[in-house]
Amino acid sequence: MNTLRSIIFVIWLYGGMAVVGIGALPTLLLPRRFAVGAVKFYAHYLRVGLRLICGVRVELRGREHIPEGPLLIAGKHQAMLDVFIPFILFRDPSLIMKRELLWYPALGWYALKAKMIPIDRSGSTKTLKKMLVDAKARAAEGRQVLIYPEGTRQPAGAAPDYKAAGVTALYNALNLPVLPLATNSGLCWKPRGITRRPGLVVYEALPPLPAGMNRKQMLPQLQEALETASDRLLEEGLAVQGRTREDLA
Repeated sequence: MNTLRSIIFVIWLYGGMAVVGIGALPTLLLPRRFAVGAVKFYAHYLRVGLRLICGVRVELRGREHIPEGPLLIAGKHQAMLDVFIPFILFRDPSLIMKRELLWYPALGWYALKAKMIPIDRSGSTKTLKKMLVDAKARAAEGRQVLIYPEGTRQPAGAAPDYKAAGVTALYNALNLPVLPLATNSGLCWKPRGITRRPGLVVYEALPPLPAGMNRKQMLPQLQEALETASDRLLEEGLAVQGRTREDLA
């Protein structure tokens, strides 16, 4: 039964992407906020589909910790869903994303119009400099710049694998507070495959770390905040599913 529901949701996922992508094409000729609005609508659409089709409840917590104005966000990354939910939780995010996504129909068009920050994950110095230039431009517009320090999706409960260069370079260059964004999304939406498991997904915005710390202060505090909160959400999600950490193996 769960396999059937997962297949139906995949149709909902990509069918909706096509419908919204084509239906909202006129927004590509309008000011950027209209294209961002289309992405926000699609994020809500996914959230509703997860609840109705797969029995996955998505909760958003910690809005009181989100300051006004420009901000650096560092998120835990476990599922494709993590790309869309920030458009509901934050006012106007700009995501650091892999350049290959620009070639996806619809997704790439709106990423360009919404001024996301595509990067080449091979990680050259030129790539880092371009990312910082783009991030400074987005922050100057009053937007929130979001990076996933682990670089790619990790299974729920996996050992952390942080790539320090990107997030520390952004933190130093932008001189903004960095807000940790914890999640347990991988419990219901695995990094790979089509299976969606019923349960509770939580995205929690944590209190920001102040600007101006050195790397030896900021990075350990960021990782501790993200991992502690994500582990807590992992236990909460497992309890809802009636599972334990042993089941993840």
